[in-house]
Amino acid sequence: MKVSIDISTEYKEPFAVIHTDKVTPEIQRAVDMLGTNETPVTAFRNEEDIVVLKPDEIYMVRVEDGDTIIYGAKSQYRSRRRLYELSEQLGSKFMQISKTTLVNLSYMDSIEPGFSGTLLLKLKNGSKDYVSRKYLPEFKKYLGL
Repeated sequence: MKVSIDISTEYKEPFAVIHTDKVTPEIQRAVDMLGTNETPVTAFRNEEDIVVLKPDEIYMVRVEDGDTIIYGAKSQYRSRRRLYELSEQLGSKFMQISKTTLVNLSYMDSIEPGFSGTLLLKLKNGSKDYVSRKYLPEFKKYLGL
């Protein structure tokens, strides 16, 4: 597929035009990706297999022993990206709840009081982590507490 970019001050908002004789799966994927504000995330299933994840497939992102681990519904993936980069990429459905953890707010299951004024957040896939005191005010504001 040939790709070209036309940069001009007359364009106030980016738009895409695809010229084709028929809609192929490749064209449909391009339309799907361009039509949403969600940017797919690439990660490694193991050392060799690269997977492309939609933000809706991600429950939590956590830094563990220097590695960025992405938690899906049933699987875990490794990313070479830093937590702040993924936070910027994933957008408003995600919130940082601690120095090392980012969660998809759509998959919250329950919240329990934790130690030292923290909250234990449980997700629908069984993952859980504490909301640290630093991030607690923003989290409570989101919940309307």
